[in-house]
Amino acid sequence: MRAVTQKLVNFLKAEDGPTAVEYAVMLALIIVVCIAAITTLGGNANSTFSFVANGIAPPAGS
Repeated sequence: MRAVTQKLVNFLKAEDGPTAVEYAVMLALIIVVCIAAITTLGGNANSTFSFVANGIAPPAGS
């Protein structure tokens, strides 16, 4: 029982746990920013391609 208690105390004193959580939070924030940027750029690219496609399409009724 003493060995289990000692391992628990060592685990709680270790700095690895909080560091891993901090890295996970930073990674989550980076992912959110990347998704927002890709969504915005994708919408802008879609608008641009649609504008170009409408500009080069032959007139209706030809």
